[in-house]
Amino acid sequence: MSKRLMSMSFSEVEKLSSKELLEAIALSEGRIMAGECVCSVSPLLNDITNAELAASLSADLVILNIFDVDKPYIGGLVECEKEETIRTLKKLIGRPVGINLEPVDKPEESEVLWAMSKGRMATAENALKAKEMDVDFIVITGNPGNGVTNEGIISSIKEIRKALGDDIILITGKMHASGSVSEAGEKIIDKETIKQFIEAGTDIIMIPAPGTIPGITVELAHELISYIHSFNKLAMTAIGTSQEGSDTDTIKRIALNCKMAGADIHHIGDSGYVGMALPENIMAYSIAIRGVRHTYRKIGQSINR
Repeated sequence: MSKRLMSMSFSEVEKLSSKELLEAIALSEGRIMAGECVCSVSPLLNDITNAELAASLSADLVILNIFDVDKPYIGGLVECEKEETIRTLKKLIGRPVGINLEPVDKPEESEVLWAMSKGRMATAENALKAKEMDVDFIVITGNPGNGVTNEGIISSIKEIRKALGDDIILITGKMHASGSVSEAGEKIIDKETIKQFIEAGTDIIMIPAPGTIPGITVELAHELISYIHSFNKLAMTAIGTSQEGSDTDTIKRIALNCKMAGADIHHIGDSGYVGMALPENIMAYSIAIRGVRHTYRKIGQSINR
């Protein structure tokens, strides 16, 4: 019998295939939290990874930003062999873990914090390395100023899907313009782009959360998500505009707007300060979309179950 991801133990989650994980997310009916963390910076709590903190605050999925498959590193992680970095983290947090990969054409133009490296490019070679490390999903997207375009995302989806088949979940889209002036505001994504993402082989389409990007209203987000659902694909709304560092009232408003729009996964970004969302905002978001019962259950559940 199928089960909701939000209700699963780690021993159940770690056995899921990509198809089963997608089904478990869908069965959770818009109550799945994805916490993004920058793994290249010093963690908020010094000797505890940001991923551990995000998971402890009820994140169901963890996304690692600035993770280089050639030089695996997560700030605060216990010592381990480089090829065991992801598996070690998963044992600590008991959550599915994904990484961002970026289709950047001109990496030399990137901002310093987000400056690209070969191991972070959205290529089949890097996706295969990520899969060998036991990454559960790959987010094909762009960091600030990196010049990522939807055309580049589509090309990467095709390349990675051809190389990996259905062995990994692909999430694709942008949470802000990512340095592409022609794809800013409400031009970040439209129905034609969504169709192209799906035809290329994506599983989950990411769109900016209503209220985070100029022009992305609840009505537009709902229209786009309904279109995504018409293809039996999932949608993830994303906060990537540093509003993950806003006050809790703002976070709760964004959360309910995303829920009304139809989000299957609620992403909260990595820039409360730098590295992850403010802890209180992860909690506030979770409680807004699923109440204290499910939030505290996720917090209190041992990863040894």
